[in-house]
Amino acid sequence: MDIRVKICGLTQPEHVAAGAAAGANYLGFVFFAKSPRNLALARARDLALAVPVGIAKVGLVVDADDAFLDALTGEVPLDMLQLHGHETVARVAEVRARYGLPVMKAIGIATEADLAAVAEYGRVADQILVDAKAPAGADLPGGNGRAFDWTLLSRRRWPCPWMLAGGLTPANVAEAIYLTGAKQVDVSSGVETAPGRKDTGLIADFIAKART
Repeated sequence: MDIRVKICGLTQPEHVAAGAAAGANYLGFVFFAKSPRNLALARARDLALAVPVGIAKVGLVVDADDAFLDALTGEVPLDMLQLHGHETVARVAEVRARYGLPVMKAIGIATEADLAAVAEYGRVADQILVDAKAPAGADLPGGNGRAFDWTLLSRRRWPCPWMLAGGLTPANVAEAIYLTGAKQVDVSSGVETAPGRKDTGLIADFIAKART
């Protein structure tokens, strides 16, 4: 199947190489201090420069202000910004216009009522990341290894392309794609042996399972 895969939260050169070798379409880097996957800009620049041409380099930020985004986009060669906080529709449009980069907006889903936001943000974002809603009081807005009821997405259509995230692993990604009809999937903690510690074998297995 022609499924596009994003490996997010990369911190080591060998895992960037593993994602590229296994056929990932997107490689993601996290810029959020509370995350075990957080990167300094200089480190992220080195990793991004090692990504082969043709693979999109995605920078994940959480409620970042212009000063930080100026520094990030000025130092790290990114192809897309992923907004994973409480950014408003207006802020998404502003970031997209200011930086001239495609913007992916993450939307947390727990119940059917949460799906309205996908259509709302889909009018201004280039892509939507449909993720599991973080539990109350969680430090991280994503990367928590939580899934949601995938049947909520069955037969849904939105104004822009979307990507499925939330609790995906090599063991369940095929089922998730079958139940949701997703054409794109995102994984972070599902290919880790510990928070922030990716595994080359799990990366390759995830991509293979997503496409079979």
